[in-house]
Amino acid sequence: MGERRMVEQWLAWPTGCDPGVLSRALAGARDRFLGTGTAGGPVRRVVAESWRRSAASGIDPDRHETPVELTDDTLRELRADHELAAAMPVVRRLLVETAGLDRLIVAVGDADGRLLWVEGDRQLRARAESMHFLAGSNWGERHAGTNAVGMALAVDHGVQVFGAEHFASRVVPWSCSAAPVHDPDTGEVLGFVDVTGGDQVAAPHALALVRATALAVETELRVQRLARPRPVVAPEPVQLTVCGDLGRLRLPHRSVELSPRHAELLLVLSEHPAGRSAEQLAVALYPDSTATVTVRAELSRLRALLPELALRSRPYRLGRPVRTDLAQARALLARGSWRRALALAGLPVLARSQAPEVVALRADLAAQLRSAVLASRDATALARFADSELGVGDTEVVRATLAALPADSPRRREYAVRLARLDAELGAGGRATRMQRWRS
Repeated sequence: MGERRMVEQWLAWPTGCDPGVLSRALAGARDRFLGTGTAGGPVRRVVAESWRRSAASGIDPDRHETPVELTDDTLRELRADHELAAAMPVVRRLLVETAGLDRLIVAVGDADGRLLWVEGDRQLRARAESMHFLAGSNWGERHAGTNAVGMALAVDHGVQVFGAEHFASRVVPWSCSAAPVHDPDTGEVLGFVDVTGGDQVAAPHALALVRATALAVETELRVQRLARPRPVVAPEPVQLTVCGDLGRLRLPHRSVELSPRHAELLLVLSEHPAGRSAEQLAVALYPDSTATVTVRAELSRLRALLPELALRSRPYRLGRPVRTDLAQARALLARGSWRRALALAGLPVLARSQAPEVVALRADLAAQLRSAVLASRDATALARFADSELGVGDTEVVRATLAALPADSPRRREYAVRLARLDAELGAGGRATRMQRWRS
């Protein structure tokens, strides 16, 4: 009996129920919840929990509009980039080809709840657009309230939502069944498959069909991966130069001067060979960390511009090794070869960039170089660092350079004048340095 109840929590219609009677009871229970915050009667526990999450998200059930997040260009790019694109023929064969006969809408989307493909009965789709159920909209639970897409992703299980089980009022006339689709190798949620329509979509067999389709999609992805040819020889790494104002990529047969954003993207990806999600890249590149769609668009452009890098997704990572002068300088410092490191990386890392991770990498390398040069007490190295963009205004480095220079050096007066000026600017005996410049 316990197993049966566990199965039935995902089904909209309990065994032996009358859908008409259940629909009226659910409408009353929904009204009571919206008035009192208490869920009872025929409301399934999984639905009640979703209602509470929806209310906590601040969704107004009577006024809320599901957001449409993707423009046509971005939608096309995401479709082309998404792994589920390769399995859409399976979805169309199992669901879409009969959707018109069954009066169904079939939706497939990503792990964030965004609808990437919406197909099926044309008249029904036209009606559904009034509640923003269309390609490019986000039906994640915190964006749309209780619905099968959002719940399936929230609980990572196939589930149905019947009529008044929806949180937003404009969705109450509809029913839906959805199931998550997982990466066949890692188990990570890649997206979802959903059918939406009238009451018949809440029947038990509808969920069984959707779950079977999700499993077929996962199987298709595994088969396609096994069929891919595997490279026998790893490609040679390409060189990315990031010390200076601009980034430059040197490929076997050409050299490319990169845009500031592409240089930042390649630097961050080279620092994380295992890959980064679009959300992680947004945090790394934008101070407000909300530009996930912009990041995906830039990655799509980068893939087209530099096919040699074999940029991969889910997570985003470089398919070809990229060697940076930043990483080389760090390796030299680790071996104690600070002179070579200073010669290689005497300019700030992407000096004009304000991307948070780039700022941090820039400051870290500058600090490592500075510490190594100060510890060396080598007059030539100290003078070189003091004259570079990294140390030109660094009081401690200038002071150490002056102390290390021979008494008869013709440059002693130059550094003495500079030190006096810096002390005057920063206050007598000031110990501040320009390191803060490379952190901002």
